Amino acid sequence: MSDFKFISNKLYCEDIPVNNIAKREGTPLYIYSKNTLTENYMRLDRAFASVPHMICYSVKCNSNITVLRTLAKCGSGFDIVSGGELFRVIRSGGDPSRVVFAGVGKSEKEIIYALNHNIKIFTVESESELERINAMASNMNTKAQVAIRVNPDVDPQTHRFISTGKKENKFGMDIERAKAAFHLAMMLSSVEPVGIHMHIGSQIVSSEPYAQALDKIVPMITELKRAGIPLQYIDIGGGLGIVYDTEIPQTPEEFASVIIPRIKGLGMTLVLEPGRYIAGNAGILVAKVEYIKQSGDKTFVILDAAFNDLIRPALYKAYHKIVPLVTNQNRQKIKADFVGPVCESGDFFAQDREIQSLQENEYVGIMSAGAYGFTMASNYNSRVRTAEVMVSENQYNIIRKRETWEDLIRNESISIKEYIK
Repeated sequence: MSDFKFISNKLYCEDIPVNNIAKREGTPLYIYSKNTLTENYMRLDRAFASVPHMICYSVKCNSNITVLRTLAKCGSGFDIVSGGELFRVIRSGGDPSRVVFAGVGKSEKEIIYALNHNIKIFTVESESELERINAMASNMNTKAQVAIRVNPDVDPQTHRFISTGKKENKFGMDIERAKAAFHLAMMLSSVEPVGIHMHIGSQIVSSEPYAQALDKIVPMITELKRAGIPLQYIDIGGGLGIVYDTEIPQTPEEFASVIIPRIKGLGMTLVLEPGRYIAGNAGILVAKVEYIKQSGDKTFVILDAAFNDLIRPALYKAYHKIVPLVTNQNRQKIKADFVGPVCESGDFFAQDREIQSLQENEYVGIMSAGAYGFTMASNYNSRVRTAEVMVSENQYNIIRKRETWEDLIRNESISIKEYIK
């Protein structure tokens, strides 16, 4: 669901015209709907009510601490991939005991930080990582709960850069190697193998890849349990797709109807790691039209936002709908490229996109930008990162201030020795 909707030709976020926020706070600007975040979380939670489960929101997709706090108040756990993300969860009021820590390259510093905060589970992606976690936990006189990540070699039918469950991907271990890793874990004194983990990709609109993966994983679980591995958790990752354009993604209820029958008899707690499903359509990026430029037969709409603000179109050729904040049906349609001011030909949001004609200084909304938007932003071309706003009914708050030019150089220094003659 999304609380961004048109009322009397104006785009609203909940009960506030987006145009009003843009005029007051400036652009580029990320705007999020609190109600959309919470309702998307609760709908997924309700869909799996018939089985023991824990929803661990994927911090990487949108890590603003107000977003995290909003979800923590709903009861969410968190899926993290760095020590910095755990720091954010803790600062937001999230419960570390409901945190699962994934990622192929955990450093010793990150492992120690996570052990000190008693996180729920480390997702282990290699034998070397398993042995490192064991050594760190032993040095700290504690025991770490771990889940081995299995790569089921399933095609999630998504963009190759966000496919994570095929044998050529860097994540996890193949089934036979993972079995051996479970037995290795049983021989180590400071880890406890309590879970099995898979994550096959992102923006998956069909349940079929999950069904294929579970049909490989469930027999493995049965075999491991018979061998005495104390499995308590089955983590099926995230990846639920959303509507960007014409997709018809599975609903939470449809997804649950495929997953629950396959895991219900295992006597295990299900862990889900949604990110995009919760946050994607809960946010937009608002930009101002700086110039409209004709070049031969091409029309370029040059925005004040750039690919340093939202890189998904350039990186994945991802589609994001672009709409005027105030529509006018009397205007003619144009076909244009929507581009930013960054000095790269890849700095675009849409190419040959048909839209009603626009005027300079108007605002547009780049939709479905709540996931993998700000978290992938950069300061390329020394551009400041945008402000972020959270709307709740008829009020809004700035949840991240816009950076300044001073912020760009705050942590830099000029070596004195270099200039001593």
